Amino acid sequence: MEKRLRSSLQTSAESFLASAIKLSLKSAKPSLKSLIHNIKPSSDLCTSLPLSLHTCISKSISSFKNPSNPTTPSSPPSKKPRRPSRNSTAQVENAQEKPTQKSLLHNLQIYAYVALISTRHPKGAFSPQDLFLGVRELHDNLILFESDSVLLSEISNLCEEWWKRELVGREMLISQFLPFLVSRSLTLRKKVDVHRVYALRDAFVLFDFEDESIEDLKLLLVRCVITPLYLKTEDGRKFIAFMFGLSVQLLKESLALIKSQIPFGRKSMLEAYGEIVFRGWKSVDGDLRREIEDGFLQGLIEGATLASSASLAASIRRVLGAFTNQRTVEGVEKLLFRLAEPVIFRSLQVANTNARHNALHLLLDMFPLEDPDATKEAKDTLLEKQFFLLEKLLKDDCPDVRLVAVEGCCRILRLFWEVIPSSTITKMITIIFDDMSHDVSNEVRLSTLNGIIYLLGNPQAHELLKVLLPRLGNMILDPVLSIRIAVTDLLLLIMDVRGFQFNKIVNLDVLLTTLANDQSPVAQKVTQLLLPSYFPLKVDKAEACTRFVTLIKRAPMAGARFCEFAGSEGASSMYLLELVRVLTNLVLSPDRVDANLNKGIFVAILHLCGSLMKESSTRAALKELFSGEMLKGLLAASTLGHAQSLLFDIISVVSPVKESGLLEECIALVTNCRDLSEDNERQAELRSAHKLVLFCNWFDDMFEALTTLLQETAVGCSNYFDIEVPRQLVPSTKRKKGSSSKMSGKGKYGDGKMPLAFQDNYQNAVGIAWQIRDLLASESSRKAMFKSKAFKLAVASLKLISEVSIEHCMCCDFMDSSLVDAYMALSLLISVQNISFDNVGEHSNRKTNGLDSGSFPEASDTESALAETLDHLLSCTERIFSTGGLAKFGSVFSGCKQCSKKTTLPHKKKHVDSCSDASCVGDDGSAFSYRTRMLNMVKILTAVLKFIVDVAALNFLSHGPQRCLSFTSAYLQNMVSTLKRSSRDELKFQEEQLREIHACLKSSFSYAAKLINVVLMSINEDSPAATEAYGVANHLLNLIASVELYCGSGYASRLVTLAKQWLPDVVLALASRCILKDSLEDIISQHVSNEGQMHIHPWLSILANIELHEMRHAALDEEEDDKAVEKEKFPAFKKLMKLMIQVLRINHEILDIVGLMFLIGSATGLQMKDFGLLSGLVHFVFVKLARHDETHLGKLNMMLAYLQELYPQVESCVEETENSADGLHELIGVKALLQPVWLYSCEMRDVA
Repeated sequence: MEKRLRSSLQTSAESFLASAIKLSLKSAKPSLKSLIHNIKPSSDLCTSLPLSLHTCISKSISSFKNPSNPTTPSSPPSKKPRRPSRNSTAQVENAQEKPTQKSLLHNLQIYAYVALISTRHPKGAFSPQDLFLGVRELHDNLILFESDSVLLSEISNLCEEWWKRELVGREMLISQFLPFLVSRSLTLRKKVDVHRVYALRDAFVLFDFEDESIEDLKLLLVRCVITPLYLKTEDGRKFIAFMFGLSVQLLKESLALIKSQIPFGRKSMLEAYGEIVFRGWKSVDGDLRREIEDGFLQGLIEGATLASSASLAASIRRVLGAFTNQRTVEGVEKLLFRLAEPVIFRSLQVANTNARHNALHLLLDMFPLEDPDATKEAKDTLLEKQFFLLEKLLKDDCPDVRLVAVEGCCRILRLFWEVIPSSTITKMITIIFDDMSHDVSNEVRLSTLNGIIYLLGNPQAHELLKVLLPRLGNMILDPVLSIRIAVTDLLLLIMDVRGFQFNKIVNLDVLLTTLANDQSPVAQKVTQLLLPSYFPLKVDKAEACTRFVTLIKRAPMAGARFCEFAGSEGASSMYLLELVRVLTNLVLSPDRVDANLNKGIFVAILHLCGSLMKESSTRAALKELFSGEMLKGLLAASTLGHAQSLLFDIISVVSPVKESGLLEECIALVTNCRDLSEDNERQAELRSAHKLVLFCNWFDDMFEALTTLLQETAVGCSNYFDIEVPRQLVPSTKRKKGSSSKMSGKGKYGDGKMPLAFQDNYQNAVGIAWQIRDLLASESSRKAMFKSKAFKLAVASLKLISEVSIEHCMCCDFMDSSLVDAYMALSLLISVQNISFDNVGEHSNRKTNGLDSGSFPEASDTESALAETLDHLLSCTERIFSTGGLAKFGSVFSGCKQCSKKTTLPHKKKHVDSCSDASCVGDDGSAFSYRTRMLNMVKILTAVLKFIVDVAALNFLSHGPQRCLSFTSAYLQNMVSTLKRSSRDELKFQEEQLREIHACLKSSFSYAAKLINVVLMSINEDSPAATEAYGVANHLLNLIASVELYCGSGYASRLVTLAKQWLPDVVLALASRCILKDSLEDIISQHVSNEGQMHIHPWLSILANIELHEMRHAALDEEEDDKAVEKEKFPAFKKLMKLMIQVLRINHEILDIVGLMFLIGSATGLQMKDFGLLSGLVHFVFVKLARHDETHLGKLNMMLAYLQELYPQVESCVEETENSADGLHELIGVKALLQPVWLYSCEMRDVA
């Protein structure tokens, strides 16, 4: 290829170009460069090649512009070839073909490259004047070649080379080239293009930016201002700054664009803009500089003070930072003083908080603000003014201003301590230490500490700070965590400063208290602070351990917390292992330690073991340490200070080689669990024991021990309450004596006295129930429980105990709902996780004591098992309700030996005569509190209701919801009865007991409403709603009304707030019996009895009384009204009715059904001659519930139809009572309310 080119070059320039265009540009570049650079200055080609190049370029461009009439260049003359060409015929044919657009662009690529390497000839063989014509033609037609990026690149390289070599006519090669290059840099976003633009910056000066034809270039240049690549690169920022000097108009547009970007710019972008403006300001003068100063910078300073948000003000200051950080540059300080001084001093004293806050930031950025040309006296006066304003702002009303002021003052003191007068320093620092450190604002106190930490960086301030820092000691007890962390940071800083002692700033006892009780971030820093003193690594291990023992004896819990963070703060693992040995020896030493120290040592050992077990180098030694006799000794020592749970945790972490006596200790701990529910410390101990048991695979042993106690309690229940014992609960040793599983009831409990042993067993079972509930919360313990062979026996025992707890709760003070809760939780979890009793315990090889699995009621179908549990619980509660419910004293069974001998109150006696605490005394002399038993019963029934709702929510109500709804209704009725008795002083509940009852009421309301929701979700034509849902809804409304009637509006208002979310379900339940009924007669039959009357629930009577009360007040004139001011009746229930009206108006069909219920109730009042009930309900329906516009009334078909029966009855009753004053006024009022609606209904009937 190179030989052919060389041959054509020796022939002529035209032949050389013709041969070159037949090659691809990439492959031809090396050969073309080599051949052209080897041309000697004396060669004829130095003259002919530029001319031929110009001719070829011109003809190619002409052909490109006019593709339909191409003017192909004539074939250059050639000598006769030395040998015939094999492809001569093909070449002739190709020469005769018309060139395409693509081939023309390719030719121009070759010509542009030839021109470029000719320009770069190392000996300057080619005259620029000869090359210029072709180069200029390429440049002038640059815009035509936008589709060919390669050609554009070659032409731009050629023009760039021409400009850099300062060749003739270079100013004529920029009009098309520079806009292309700028556009290329904006499009391709390559740093090299930005660098090329900046390198050619001087060429932009030649443009006339006032001419209209320059607009496209101006738009490209303005785009550079917001292009990230220009802002990120040094050359890009320099070029934008250079642009500022090209034109005033271009400068204004660029500055306006920068200003518009400030509110949204990132930190790097804003700093880049500041640098650009500063560079531009330095490089221009005259009008351009004045535009930057008075137009842009002045606006920024004013905007920084008047900004509506702190973020916007900070963004503006970031741009101004380029000037404030370059104050040493000549002219900058004077500029800032001239622009900022009047604005800042004026804004610092205005009433607007934002303006003061923003102006303070500006002052601190520019401090000291001074005129470099002013006299010393003027400068001192101005400086005093600034200090005066700073001191004033330290006491500003706005916390944000004080926050900035205190940080700013500390910064000024650190930077200018040497030049600030001592009196000013004293005054300012006194305010900071005495006032700002006690500021009411948390942020200001935190800023004070941060400022003092920054001030410590100036050594000249140390002498004064050494005196003042103890004033900050109490801040380590600040309630704000971040402030306490800042105090510890301050102490850590001064620990490394010569002459300071941290214990003189914060008392050591305070530090130890903080270490023991504070949160981890603070405690860790305090540990870092105390580590060099109490566990130094520069002494031997024995000395370090001795020092720590001193610490833990002085403050046991602080020492324990110290061990938690010692490893993470750099303490050696070998030192920590030695410390574990020392502490265990201290616990086992003959010298007795007190309980607090003993507990602290165990906590410390636990923390140390947790840290050391992460290190492979100390793991084996630690395991060996906690084994054999050492472990036995620790077991004995752990009984002091309730440290057993800590030891169990240690063993779980360490997993020692040999365990000795641990299982017995764990079982002893978990089986002695009386009075557990309120003892958080013992609960933590039991959880640790559970964790250890699971870790050591001893769960079956522990659960069998717990189950055995439950079995004993169940057998005790059957003996004492004369209940048949299920066969699987009778121990095998007793079962062998006889086939009957019925206890005689005349054994050791036959004397009828309550044995203390049974009571102890029951209370212990309560603790076991708590443990079962806690074990169910963890997946691992839950699985272990289900795998245990004792699981069936545990469920059976809980079943019997739960039955006794429910049915005999009113005869024993110690009966508890926890056992019922555990029984229900187990049953529910078995069903939810689809666990069959057939598979329970199949992974365990252990045998339970006397458990006869064949007698256990197997239930492979988990849903039927859950239904059996629910049936059992409902049967127990139904027996209570059927014999008087909560209103009955004692047990419901005459067979109960304890209850049969109790002294019960006569039914006719309403008040307790001799016992002020409503207690009854048995004939054995023991007292029992009826209030306590009533509360226990309420808790148990609430738990049963929750269980019912859980079962219903899981769709496990296999036999329908009627029975569950009936239980709910009975329970709510009994609660209303209980509240009534409490209000009559038959039950003098204590305040705490009353709060617990109302907590159960709130929970019960939610559960009952949720049950209604679940039941109503299943309504359809094939499965209508249970009629019991209507009763539950009425009883819920009765409950709210009764709470307000018997307990006051305070309790009722809280219940109404809860009821608001469930009100749509309650309203729907009121209409549930009639939703699928088509005829009016069917709906009426759902509400009235055989006597034709509707049962009037208490809430309807209360609603009628509320309406009557309102009507009477409305009838009073102003004078009488002033005298008859009464307290509003039932405000909470009235609020509930307003909410019900809003809900009913959402759906006119439901409104029609419920409104009909109110009208049927009013008709019942008319029949019973209860005109108050009639008047109140009619007033509620037609004044509040139903609007009187035709659009609304026309949709209430059933109400209007029933009104055809009701209105004539009212008219007739009015005529009958005309001669009687009783009720006549109410009847006339009812007739007046009904008449317009009745007339409208008649019109509607006639139209139909």
